[in-house]
Amino acid sequence: MSVYQHWDKLKTCMVGKSYPPEFYSWIKNPKARTAMEKIATETEEDFQSLIEILKSFNVKVIRPEISGNHEEYYIPELDRYSRAPLTPRDHLGKYGDRLILRSVENYIKYWYDDIKDSSWPNIETIDDIKNLPKRILNELEHVFNLDEEIKVHHKTAGEETNTFQIKQAITKSLEKNNIDYIHYKGKITVDNASVCRVGKDLYYPGLLNHTEDEIKNVLGNQYRINMYEGDGHADSCFCPVVPGLIVSLHGYILYEKSFPGWKVVELPGQSWDKVKEFMELKTKNKGKWWVPGEENNESLITCVEEWLDNWVGYVEETVFDVNMLVIDKKNVIVNNYNKKVFDAFEEFGITPHICNFRHRYFWDGGIHCITSDIEREGEMIDYFPERG
Repeated sequence: MSVYQHWDKLKTCMVGKSYPPEFYSWIKNPKARTAMEKIATETEEDFQSLIEILKSFNVKVIRPEISGNHEEYYIPELDRYSRAPLTPRDHLGKYGDRLILRSVENYIKYWYDDIKDSSWPNIETIDDIKNLPKRILNELEHVFNLDEEIKVHHKTAGEETNTFQIKQAITKSLEKNNIDYIHYKGKITVDNASVCRVGKDLYYPGLLNHTEDEIKNVLGNQYRINMYEGDGHADSCFCPVVPGLIVSLHGYILYEKSFPGWKVVELPGQSWDKVKEFMELKTKNKGKWWVPGEENNESLITCVEEWLDNWVGYVEETVFDVNMLVIDKKNVIVNNYNKKVFDAFEEFGITPHICNFRHRYFWDGGIHCITSDIEREGEMIDYFPERG
């Protein structure tokens, strides 16, 4: 089982999963509970639409395994419930024959190493954070701008618990389907939503400050590493659909250098930019729908109601997301219609298949994020042999 180019024929794919409507039975306020139940129901409806398309191309679909007991997902350190495994690509990535499940400890070490001075000890694990001297914990609390009652070691341990629960849902599914994976807890950050695979070439976010040797040690020596100055998830900003065609929100990377001669279809003002007002509202309520006792929070209810009443239909009708999943060189799954993009697809002989993931901005994940390709046909191809 391997993946080298994300336009090779897809054979096995993980599709994310949200909590079911009954998960929200703990919410006492009927307005908030009904809204979350509706979002949960529609989210699974859209997952099923996506699965139906994949199965029509004989793609084997596997899904994270979630317990029916929602109390298992409560995190005391954070006083909220864990996120569901909606976006497996954030945690799981296939590079050649290596399926890598990443760990949040990578981020912890990266943050710590970035601000530590020479007197601070080296850390490797969550326990190392908990056992740091108080003066360092105080400094970390100041740097991370945390609330006084939530110390950095509590927050960090809570986030690790949250990520552990998501990873557990993913690993149970992998093991159930006899799929081997590597649980990587090393130095570098393997951000699967930001690494673009184009045969021999990997495009890797340079802002993570990893060396080429460090990356190859994890992802494989056969790759040629190309650094780009990007932040955030690259798959929400650009998509090399097939050889010769890129769809992009803006000039995210220097395409003329990275993909010389390729056609670039730019869509300025689409995707996240178009729902800026809602994202600002959502940021003020980040995570609140998971917090016990917040169900009577009027700003929370406003946030959820605003989404359902004013934004879902708008997004469904007008926003095209570059966060796409390519099935093969002739078929791609998209969230919506866009004439400029569809004209380019026709030029390249590509058939688009629309699957509108209505609540993608509520959950922070598009079609590409809510999937993870585990197996594709084909061997590694060098599309830019002149690079040596």
